[in-house]
Amino acid sequence: MLKDSTAFSGYSTNDIPAAKAFYGDLLGVDATEADGMLSLAFPNGQRVFIYPKDDHQAATFTVLNFEVPDIDRAVDALTAAGVTLEHYGADFGQDERGIQRQWGPPIAWFKDPAGNILSVIEAG
Repeated sequence: MLKDSTAFSGYSTNDIPAAKAFYGDLLGVDATEADGMLSLAFPNGQRVFIYPKDDHQAATFTVLNFEVPDIDRAVDALTAAGVTLEHYGADFGQDERGIQRQWGPPIAWFKDPAGNILSVIEAG
């Protein structure tokens, strides 16, 4: 029924200007604000919409994964920009930098200004 449809993902924030500054200025993503919402555009044509919600509650799971060729370089760049990596404890198999390397591709998590969980994940 929907196999020929395009699709996009979306999630909420409590502060569109802060989200635009974070995604656009800090992370360098193509972020366009229109009609009170934020549209993120990626080189492969994918899009993500971030919409305002007064009673926003941050997602408790990863809402957006950024594929990177080198996890160490990505983590270095994020921390140099002032982004704090999430540390979930020894059971998550993370090293001292917050990179999980035990299962699947290496991945590290961080949050946007609204508390939504994002990641950088090493593309294989």
